[in-house]
Amino acid sequence: MEAMPHRAQIDPYSVSAFDVVNKLKRLTWRIAWLLLFRPTPVMLHGWRSLLLGMFGARIGASNYIYPTATIWAPWNLVTGCSVTIGPNAEVYNPALVDLAHHTIISQGSYLCGATHDYNSPTFTYVSKPIISGAYAWVCARSIVLPGVTLGEGSVLGAGSVASKNLDEWCVYAGNPAVKVKERRRDWQGVEGRNVS
Repeated sequence: MEAMPHRAQIDPYSVSAFDVVNKLKRLTWRIAWLLLFRPTPVMLHGWRSLLLGMFGARIGASNYIYPTATIWAPWNLVTGCSVTIGPNAEVYNPALVDLAHHTIISQGSYLCGATHDYNSPTFTYVSKPIISGAYAWVCARSIVLPGVTLGEGSVLGAGSVASKNLDEWCVYAGNPAVKVKERRRDWQGVEGRNVS
């Protein structure tokens, strides 16, 4: 059996990756989420977008952010117009999460913006941005890992795990997600413009 570190030594596994200011910001946001975000009726998307903006998020017009969605750090969230963050979706964003217009994060999905270096003796905390191109769709209960870019029009199939970048206008599925087919791109966009 391995001996425990001497009490005078600091166990690097027990040292927080976040300073007091960050913890206080997150505590304040969590209280606001519990009192002013989570209990709101589903149709109050504008109110929730406004509240996220008050905490530093840059939210585009006509977003659909559901009351059961969890945003870890609003100040690290940027969205274009007509972005959806569905019911019970979780955005763990110690680093930037940037969702371009018409991105859909479906119910129960998890955007995971950080991990630990398991080869480091100090189990170093590592955060990386997650970027989504326009018209990307993260289907229900899927996971996007740190540093992944979702190409424009890409689809991550239900229950899949994206550990690498997704090519534009391609459909991915599985764990780890692999390209299974291309997505049509000759349909008309919301504004009537061809997106091809």
